[in-house]
Amino acid sequence: MVKILIRAVKERGEFIDYLKKHLPQAEWCFDEKQDAMHTFIKGMRMAGDEPCIHMEEDIILTKDFVKKANKVITQKPFNLIQFFSMRKDDIRIGSRWDGKFMMNQCHYNPPYYSNLIADYWERWTKKIDDPMGYDLMMQEFLKERKEKYWISVPSLVDHRVAKSMIDPRRSSKRQSLTFQDGVE
Repeated sequence: MVKILIRAVKERGEFIDYLKKHLPQAEWCFDEKQDAMHTFIKGMRMAGDEPCIHMEEDIILTKDFVKKANKVITQKPFNLIQFFSMRKDDIRIGSRWDGKFMMNQCHYNPPYYSNLIADYWERWTKKIDDPMGYDLMMQEFLKERKEKYWISVPSLVDHRVAKSMIDPRRSSKRQSLTFQDGVE
């Protein structure tokens, strides 16, 4: 089974309890500095060179999440896979390759990628201009490598309707158009 690593802020105890109940095998990476990018890079380093599903604590899981995720990973074990998307093409096209990475609610990094992404951050030129833009950083990491990533449809997680801890001005209505069978 692939490692699952969840990035979280302790203030979201209800969300944490939910994920601990449904993913007891998961490892946790807690925010220590009120700095989402620091926590993101810390999570990448915790995963190291192992294949890993990275997720944030503000999600809802589909029924049989681990089984469904492993099925997709088995088909594309050496590619980055996005398990959450909220694009219109999810309905029109379905699962597909894409070059514009968005949203870090839940994705799979193949072997070595987590460390490679953390290393990329060290030399990422936009970290001063966009210090919390880890989805933009992921997009530029893939672009530099001339790689696309796989968007898996339907989404296996959904983004909770909740205020963003990074920027409270963000819309709380950032949900998938294809998420099904949520587990309470």
